[in-house]
Amino acid sequence: MINILWADDEIELLKPHIIFLEQKGYSVTPVVSGTDAIETCQNKHFDVVFLDENMPGLSGLETLLAIKKAQPALPVVMITKSEEENIMEQAIGQQISDYLIKPVNPNQILMSIKKVVHAQEIITEKTTSSYQSEFMKLGMRINETFKAEDWQKVYNDLIFWEMRLEETEGGMDEILQTQKTEADSQFCKYIRKNYENWLSSGNRPILSPDIFKTKVFPLLDKGEKVFFILIDNLRLDQWRVIQKEISSLFNFDEDGSFFSILPTATQYSRNAIFSGLMPSQIRKMYPNLWVDEEEDEGKNLNEEALIKTQIERFRKHYSFSYNKINTNQAGEKYNDNLKSLLGNDLNVVVFNFVDMLSHARTEVKLFRELAPDEAAYRSLVQSWFKHSSISVLFKMLSEQNVKVVLTTDHGSIRVKNAIKVVGDKNTNVNLRYKVGKNLAYDKKEAFAIQKPDAVGLPCPNLSSVYIFADNQNFMAYPNNYNYYVQYYKDTFQHGGISLEEMIIPLITMSPKTI
Repeated sequence: MINILWADDEIELLKPHIIFLEQKGYSVTPVVSGTDAIETCQNKHFDVVFLDENMPGLSGLETLLAIKKAQPALPVVMITKSEEENIMEQAIGQQISDYLIKPVNPNQILMSIKKVVHAQEIITEKTTSSYQSEFMKLGMRINETFKAEDWQKVYNDLIFWEMRLEETEGGMDEILQTQKTEADSQFCKYIRKNYENWLSSGNRPILSPDIFKTKVFPLLDKGEKVFFILIDNLRLDQWRVIQKEISSLFNFDEDGSFFSILPTATQYSRNAIFSGLMPSQIRKMYPNLWVDEEEDEGKNLNEEALIKTQIERFRKHYSFSYNKINTNQAGEKYNDNLKSLLGNDLNVVVFNFVDMLSHARTEVKLFRELAPDEAAYRSLVQSWFKHSSISVLFKMLSEQNVKVVLTTDHGSIRVKNAIKVVGDKNTNVNLRYKVGKNLAYDKKEAFAIQKPDAVGLPCPNLSSVYIFADNQNFMAYPNNYNYYVQYYKDTFQHGGISLEEMIIPLITMSPKTI
């Protein structure tokens, strides 16, 4: 039974309301003062408190503060005759659950109870029912999707339902995960069939090398100041939780995404974004700026130079800055220098935290415990964003007359199934793709590109082949196989083919205050 405490110095006049609620199955304890309300809360459990704002002795606001100090999670509904804005603001500031203006009728009280006490049950029931009605339609779309833009819409819908269902207790999230797995399987078949045609025909969706040409240069050509922010390894679902944090600051263009090139790894996809070229073109045109897999040198040390080559190749004359942020301290320093950066046409900044979190989750048991699944991983990303220098940066940018383009280089997928691959000592170590000579693998378990140059990939040797894991697979060597599998199972990896790795955020936003 739901227990209600109702504090009002004219409680006798509310007897019909109390009888109405008791007939609905609620237990109501009436008190006539704030002092009585505080004392009664200490001695009995309540699910919700209705509190008159204007009582003799302790006011409603004073009573509210005392109750919240003792029981912060106890829902309190403030009832008042006054519509003064400052009273409402004080009550809201003390985290009331609802606010009603006298005179109130019984149905208003009942609706407030449903909102405050039964909200989770109602959300679960309605969300579960809505997803059930969409389940078959979504399943048909997954099996009948033949265009890149249709896959973007399907993935958006899957993320929508995943994030809705995780807030419920209806048990439908497991069914959604099964549907996501099926979607990934069909998407992988789609990529196997169409990826090479994308690169050879030119009839393709927006890919990594197209970002500046299609989204950044047009803004700069109009005279806009642009901040290009790349958060490494950011999935589309993780962007959704960040979007909630800054929705009050920016207007967003239509929800956007694009396709990362293969491999969905920083060396390839991010260099392609900044150069406007496929990796094989970078290696051919700017050999001093490309580092092959087997070389020890860092693979993303030439990003500023690559941006410069793209600007020059398109005969643009934009002034620009480039910064890579690996620590919160570096982010704070960047924010301190923001005023000097506003003179540039283009400012590019890379934030590496999400990728660092992914690696830490693999290597540190504590992080794996903190983020056992996608929902917890999203929560960690959201917490980082809220308390990081990048959040401050967005607040500062919202006060400037600038455009912000936010994106990433690739996403990641939680891997579960190991597949055996054998290669020589020069074969790269990535778990979702391999490049090398004489690779031995099951052709049913990996997508192979026998002619790398045909899809814009460098060919370290004449016989080099690229293979890509799809679905939730990851590649393991036969040596010490069981240990290897146990160590990497349930980690988030990138480099291969999946909705999560390939369909990633590309968002243009404008400050609301300008």
